[in-house]
Amino acid sequence: MNAKATRQVDELRETIARLHHQLIRYNLVAWTSGNVSARVPGSDLMVIKPSGVDYDDLSAATMVVCDLDGTLVEGDFAPSSDTAAHAYVYRAMPEVGGVVHTHSAYATAWAARGEAIPCHLTAQADEFGGEIPVGPFALIGGDDIGKGIVATLSGHRSPAVLMRNHGVFTIGRDARAAVKAAVMCEDVARTAHLTRVLGDPAPMAQADIDALHHRYQNAYGQRGTSAATS
Repeated sequence: MNAKATRQVDELRETIARLHHQLIRYNLVAWTSGNVSARVPGSDLMVIKPSGVDYDDLSAATMVVCDLDGTLVEGDFAPSSDTAAHAYVYRAMPEVGGVVHTHSAYATAWAARGEAIPCHLTAQADEFGGEIPVGPFALIGGDDIGKGIVATLSGHRSPAVLMRNHGVFTIGRDARAAVKAAVMCEDVARTAHLTRVLGDPAPMAQADIDALHHRYQNAYGQRGTSAATS
């Protein structure tokens, strides 16, 4: 790597280590499950969590660097078992700068049912632009999960997919945006579950969903920053 790429990797190691602790903060993972990765801008590399390392032991130094075929390039640990899936997403979706995987309880329950989360909330319209879709079942370890993510989310406004019988994968322009989508996916899934317990949810008009999504994505918050959260 040249000096610029080395600086970018060092910065992303710090960022990705911090973002993994957000997964703990928002109760999106258990034990060593889940992972966050980021594309290294301008190169065919990504930074990702190592496999099976306790969250308390994660730091910039433990993050690993892989190429976009999932091959380890730099680091002292084996990369996440989901590395091939992340790598496939980056190869197929050049606009994606971050990928997150969680087993958050409510969203994963919808994935276990194989049911998309219908859009009955303004917050869901804002962030996801409609339903949160279900992707196909795929075994862990290869790039079949990545293929399912890409097939489901290509042309879809949602940055989140519920992979059947598995869990949540989210994408974003950077890793922070992908983590935010994972947090919001679990929040929406929990409320959708409670709505089902209470009865039939009130429908939202598609035109209203479209208008809410457009406003949130294009006018909400401080323009030029990624600080908006609600």
